[in-house]
Amino acid sequence: MRFNLMFPMRAVKHYEAWRGDGDLGTVARIAEEAGFDGFSMSDHPFPEQNWLSTGGHHAFDPFVSLGFVAASTRRIKLLTYVLVGGYRNPYLSAKAIASLDVLSRGRMIVGMGAGYLRPEFEVLGADFEARGKTLEASIPAMRAAWAGLDHPGPAFPAEGHTMLPAPVQPAGPPIWIGGNSVAARRRAVTLADGWIPMGQSREVAKITGTPALETVSELAAQVRAMQDRRTSAGQSPLDVSFVPFESEQLRHGDAGDFATQVRKTLDAYADAGVSWITIEPASRGLEAFRRDVGRIGELLVSPAR
Repeated sequence: MRFNLMFPMRAVKHYEAWRGDGDLGTVARIAEEAGFDGFSMSDHPFPEQNWLSTGGHHAFDPFVSLGFVAASTRRIKLLTYVLVGGYRNPYLSAKAIASLDVLSRGRMIVGMGAGYLRPEFEVLGADFEARGKTLEASIPAMRAAWAGLDHPGPAFPAEGHTMLPAPVQPAGPPIWIGGNSVAARRRAVTLADGWIPMGQSREVAKITGTPALETVSELAAQVRAMQDRRTSAGQSPLDVSFVPFESEQLRHGDAGDFATQVRKTLDAYADAGVSWITIEPASRGLEAFRRDVGRIGELLVSPAR
């Protein structure tokens, strides 16, 4: 099992106070030193206040912030978790991702999703109704650019163009698809290298617009069906990254108790096909973050090696 640390999204709004005497590099090094395998950033360039007031969050620009993280660390993978495909031209995203892969010496993983916030699409001039089709068209366009190939389209056709530097990873950075919908699972199986399902109640699912996922057994059944399709097509297994159901305890309890509880259920997640556990601490400041991540590293990450 590998472990990804998501930068605490609630910290963005109050970052100057939250970071104390440190910076984002300090945050990433704490995660790396605690044994985490990945460090991830979300993607919300210009969210609407209504969404923010009902539990939404701000985010650093994922490319700029992961560049800072790359310069401050040596080993940890850099993840977008998740990049909304329809917010940007895919060739601009491909350029930023390739640059990060080179500057980090091959540490990029690209989590991508269709997105679900209509007002954010609209303010960015992006097509909300076409978001699924845009995501599906973006992935082959990005991969063609990374490989130095023409792309016939029909969406985003490109002939006679070159993008350098090319990514360090020979096939380009792995792409993981986020979302619980049938379409998201199909995209993960046919277009990508991994899947990012979201554990969520039916109430939360009404907000995100993607199906609920409430038990490990549900997750296991979905992963099994997807991996069977990959095997039948002669493809390698998907990576699966999941925020554990126990994460609510991080927001209302102790990081050590959370780590102990997840350690007890880690085998169940592994049996369900999960290969990465993603954790977002709810720490209210850098020193609390240092303490919380240290406890999670000691009680969960290290014993899982």
